[in-house]
Amino acid sequence: MARANLIDRPKSKDIRQLARILGFLKPYRRQIVTASIALVIASGCVLALGQGLKFVIDRGLAGGNTGFLNQALGGMLAIVVVMAAATFVRFYYVSWIGERVTADIRRAVFGHLLELSPGFFETTRTGEVISRLTSDTTVLEDAIGSSISMALRNFLNMLGALIMLVVTSPKLTGLVLVVVPLVIAPIVFFGRRVRKLARASQDRVADVGAYIDEALHEIRTVQAYGHEAQDKTLFGERVEQVFATSVRRIRQRASLMAVVILLVFGAIGFILWVGGHDVVEGNLTGGQLSAFIFYAVILAVGVGTVSEVIGDLQRAAGATERLMELLSTEPEIAAPQHPQALPYPVQGVIAFDEVLFHYPSRPDAPALERLSLTVSAGEKLALVGPSGAGKSTVFQLLLRYYDPQAGSIRIDGVDIKAADPRIVRSHIALVPQDPVIFAASVADNVRYGRPDATEAEVRAACEAACATEFIDRLPEGLNAYLGERGVRLSGGQRQRIAIARAILADRPILLLDEATSALDAASERLVQIALERLMESRTTLIIAHRFATVQGVDRIAVMDQGRIVGLGTHEALMRDNALYAHLANLQFKPVAT
Repeated sequence: MARANLIDRPKSKDIRQLARILGFLKPYRRQIVTASIALVIASGCVLALGQGLKFVIDRGLAGGNTGFLNQALGGMLAIVVVMAAATFVRFYYVSWIGERVTADIRRAVFGHLLELSPGFFETTRTGEVISRLTSDTTVLEDAIGSSISMALRNFLNMLGALIMLVVTSPKLTGLVLVVVPLVIAPIVFFGRRVRKLARASQDRVADVGAYIDEALHEIRTVQAYGHEAQDKTLFGERVEQVFATSVRRIRQRASLMAVVILLVFGAIGFILWVGGHDVVEGNLTGGQLSAFIFYAVILAVGVGTVSEVIGDLQRAAGATERLMELLSTEPEIAAPQHPQALPYPVQGVIAFDEVLFHYPSRPDAPALERLSLTVSAGEKLALVGPSGAGKSTVFQLLLRYYDPQAGSIRIDGVDIKAADPRIVRSHIALVPQDPVIFAASVADNVRYGRPDATEAEVRAACEAACATEFIDRLPEGLNAYLGERGVRLSGGQRQRIAIARAILADRPILLLDEATSALDAASERLVQIALERLMESRTTLIIAHRFATVQGVDRIAVMDQGRIVGLGTHEALMRDNALYAHLANLQFKPVAT
């Protein structure tokens, strides 16, 4: 069954998704406790200021006691100093936790992505994954380092203010509690809409990221076909979709804030009117009314801030869900609980036994159908056949990017499904037709399979790959930066770097997806020399696109529709296998002019 794309999965609308990051917070309990203590102290200082205001008015101003005024001012300044220090500690540690947890999540998600099989990336857009690792983690960072702290701080202030309101005037507090449901109702109503639009906005941003990734990676094709104008238009449409979705979200958040402010401060005005009458009638002192209004404002500001922050928390909940989706995706290819070890040293005997395989995206069409093939240690075997015959599938199954639905694949008698895939791959070197060059130096690219290799070993590998003739001409030699995807090198030069990488890795099994099919004659000769050195004493499987290169191998396997339909030398197959003879004649026959 084909895997569903991540963006097609049902999405949760529950802000409790944020609880899924608790596992990342646990290692930093000490910092969380410190920030929490500072938060409580700061909130206590805010509430203490209200009592100081009451005493200043009732004992200082109303009583005309200047001495008390001086003492009250000193006390309030001391409270402010403590509050400032506590706020510094809270802000520092909360922001530190936000940055630290975000970094941990990024590392965890990226590390997990590297464990997923290539099949996952065939059905998931790379741009979407990049968006989750960048924009979603930034949203989460803002939530942990700011929004959650603001929500907790204002919640504590609101709780303390409510208690002090009751202590100051139960009658006026009753009026406040009547207003609270009127404020909560629009928060719930608009909050649901904001949450839904926040998720939609993040998905549209992922669309933009996917389009950027594809267009820039294929910039040469874009420019070669003059597709710039169309790509600008298509990209603009996606950007406008992001803008339109964001505007709808902003409109809902703005409406929420406006309604809350109207209700809260309208209620304060009404309570002030009622309290003013109580002061005139002697039922309440001026200091008590001032303190009550102070706490009411704290409560109102808290409600307003929480109503604003809740939108950020809903976006963070959506981002958390998207990131946790990645982390909860189980690798289809994993090591068994008790993996079987390969013999040491590995000889490189390869056996395919009645292998049946369907790609997940094509369950009705077998890529390999009951394929059986044995390759002896040190043998050089070429795979030939028409496009879609299953040649590349043999490589992908041997590297265990996928597992067959039936049959077995063995190396030195060990079924690779019973072994650790990392160990299996550590004995296989791959030189693809389109070599992969990373945005790093020559040396870093060559030692990719052996990061601990010395510079002397790297140079020796480059010499064996006939690569030093151009490397020495580079401004910084082995330390020269090659650019993204090796844009500073020609095709033949990239191939020789890939061959040097395989030589340095020094693995007993070699897979060659014919590396000379797209090269000019001069480059082909140098690459061929390098390949001959690389194949020495190694079990080698070659996907042959050009039949001129297969005549020196030990055997040739002819494939068609996932089966082996011929096996032997070039001469024998030319004589006995009609498909091979036909394909060979197509290449060797001169083109009529």
